[in-house]
Amino acid sequence: MKFPAILLFSLSLYANVLQDAIDKAPSGSKLELPQGVYKGNITIDKPLIIDGKNQKAIIEGDNKGTVVTIKSSFVTIKNLTIKNSGDEHENVAAGVKLTNVNNCNIINCKLTNVLFGIDVENSNDCNISKNYITSKPYELGLRGDAIRLWYSNDNVLSKNHIYKARDFIVWYSHGNLIEGNFGEFGRYSLHFMYTGKNTVKNNQFSHNSVGIFFMYSQDTVAVNNTVKNSLGTTGLGIGIKDCSNYTIKGNKILYCARGLYIDRSPFEPDSVNRIYDNYILYNSEGIHFHSLSLHNIFKNNVIKGNIETVVNDSYNMKVTENTWEGNYWDDYEGFDKNGDGIGDTPYNLYYYADKIWLLNPNVKFFYASPVISILNFLAKLAPISEPVKLLTDKYPKIMQEKRL
Repeated sequence: MKFPAILLFSLSLYANVLQDAIDKAPSGSKLELPQGVYKGNITIDKPLIIDGKNQKAIIEGDNKGTVVTIKSSFVTIKNLTIKNSGDEHENVAAGVKLTNVNNCNIINCKLTNVLFGIDVENSNDCNISKNYITSKPYELGLRGDAIRLWYSNDNVLSKNHIYKARDFIVWYSHGNLIEGNFGEFGRYSLHFMYTGKNTVKNNQFSHNSVGIFFMYSQDTVAVNNTVKNSLGTTGLGIGIKDCSNYTIKGNKILYCARGLYIDRSPFEPDSVNRIYDNYILYNSEGIHFHSLSLHNIFKNNVIKGNIETVVNDSYNMKVTENTWEGNYWDDYEGFDKNGDGIGDTPYNLYYYADKIWLLNPNVKFFYASPVISILNFLAKLAPISEPVKLLTDKYPKIMQEKRL
């Protein structure tokens, strides 16, 4: 859509009547807002550009409902400060709400003291970039989501900074690009439900309960993301549950309770998940398998410094039916006589005394205690029962330290 010639409106006289200025502005015009405070809870129902220039133009809500509601396609708001939404979860009170629109832009805005940040419903081909979003000062579970996509496709969400909100969620939404965002001190850095063909790359998430969690989804790529310090009982770096045809490549997962979490994935028969070139470092558990998860391909990953390398919490699950090839294992005890960077013997990972955790998870409380350490050492030295093989990597990499 081509806009008509841009008309500039100086709103120094309209500090309390921004809605009136929007209503009177011709479709496709541009409103430039000088520094000042403007009454919020506005609705934009025509193609329009609103530019605050330097975020000193403040659109302030009355602590009820949504501050800016966009009901037209081809709307751009940028360089604004937006604050003081309501606190009604049932109404998804937000800083900005887009409903049933296309080709809208929210760029370089600062959203503070808003329950939900940017709520996108049934809206496509929008650009949400370079925004700063923080929720209301509530307990974590009572905050709203920083960005919420609901049945919204082919959007670009890039370089947003999310601080102390709840989640960044993508539900029933496909073909979105989520790139270069930074999120900290939230619950889910990124949470996907029933989605497909999304691209998640170059994001950084730290000090959240969960890094990136994909659920009931398929055909998605997660590349070159960094997730660290996801701690607590629910803490995990990157998780996939009931997911098929995924590529998880080049990510860094550090200092998490569980690094990579895999639950019944791939889900679709005859599909695979490709897990390549990742750094899984210094987590309590490097890779955690939950429920039946077969036919994942682990290739060229660096798995180093984790307290537990791989954990399988289901006694009957066959982790060996995943493919392990060319990974670096810091506890590999073989040699490389010909210097080709590949171990001369396969890497095998066994449960020894550790397997009693499978029968009684409460025993894990005593992990790293002298008793368990001695039992494990004795079981490896002179096994009194057959150990459980978790995996075999026929071509383990060595001398990968140079890459770190």
